[in-house]
Amino acid sequence: MSKALDGVRILDFTHVQSGPTCTQLLAWFGADVIKVERAGAGDITREQLRDIPDVDSLYFTMLNHNKRSVTIDTKNPEGKQVLEALIQTCDVLVENFAPGALDRMGFTWERIQELNPRMIVASVKGFGPGPYEDCKVYENVAQCVGGAASTTGFDDGPPVVTGAQIGDSGTGLHLALGIVTALYQRTHTGRGQRVLAAMQDGVLNLCRVKLRDQQRLERTGVMKEYPQYPNGEFGEAVPRAGNASGGGQPGWILKCKGWETDPNAYIYFITQAPVWAKICNVIGKEEWATHPDYATPAARLPHLKDIFAEIERWTMTKTKFEAMQILNKYDIPCGPILSMKEIAEEPSLRKTGTIVEVDHPTRGKYLTVGNPIKLSDSPTEVTRSPLLGEHTDEVMAELGYSTEQISALRTAGAI
Repeated sequence: MSKALDGVRILDFTHVQSGPTCTQLLAWFGADVIKVERAGAGDITREQLRDIPDVDSLYFTMLNHNKRSVTIDTKNPEGKQVLEALIQTCDVLVENFAPGALDRMGFTWERIQELNPRMIVASVKGFGPGPYEDCKVYENVAQCVGGAASTTGFDDGPPVVTGAQIGDSGTGLHLALGIVTALYQRTHTGRGQRVLAAMQDGVLNLCRVKLRDQQRLERTGVMKEYPQYPNGEFGEAVPRAGNASGGGQPGWILKCKGWETDPNAYIYFITQAPVWAKICNVIGKEEWATHPDYATPAARLPHLKDIFAEIERWTMTKTKFEAMQILNKYDIPCGPILSMKEIAEEPSLRKTGTIVEVDHPTRGKYLTVGNPIKLSDSPTEVTRSPLLGEHTDEVMAELGYSTEQISALRTAGAI
């Protein structure tokens, strides 16, 4: 069975996380991703956070599956010629260099267009055009400048970044969509184009509900579903809302049996309006279903802390999995707080390919995240990440270089 992106060739000039997330996703869908690295060093994450000496780190392997690795010295004139040949034969060039780095290498947009008018050049940058476009950005910086940190955490504490890599991996996912869209448009126009995903923009896109709330706050001065209501104060900006759901259905994280010793013995509980009567029955507060202080969503808003405290008295008598099993019988929305250990050991995630075991020639077997997007006609096979320069000779031969020419280029330090 063919893959969705069979025949698409990607020139991968990315490193660390945001760009490799993008190109790995394209590789999972069948694109031929050629990762260009520096000889003797490669992607810096090959050596970052190593748990086995002199072996590619999990940081690298988990972001570079299904790719081929070539080493090229782009400062070497002959190496630059090899790169030009690759540009002429590839469909997309993806990079997440510091601003201006590609231009300084001699590969401006105009030069790339001369070499291949159909080439799509896709870039991850920290900021889009504006006063900060030349600034470097990393994950937590992106979360801060994109609005996530200021709205995460509790009102009596500092801004907090999330463990989800919404700046790096989130922007990589945005870029992948932009690339596929540009490839589709090229089928009509025959032309390549530039694709930009700025990390600030990507994080803001994932925080759009907070921009919604900013405008509501400016209009009304209060947001009744936030924990600051009714006894707290609202300032000029959207406050941190703790574990409030961020939507029209109030939710909170509640303790379950064993919370005293297990830091993840909690469940997220949503007091969805259509099942309110069922919630009252489950927790033994049947009278709340018709009580004027609790019968309607609007009436409940000033009492949410008391409501969740009462629900928590019930959840603390059950493990998080027992509570979920009971609540789901009544279609009450909830979800246990799953640790990474629990996720890694969950059989259903192995069965769907969301968690995959991969065998690596120097690392051995390890777990990784599989393709989160499932296509019925193009199942994903996750293959190991490449060793540094593993496919240099193979790719050079595909470009038409003879064995003797490849040897000469290696002797010259071009590859």
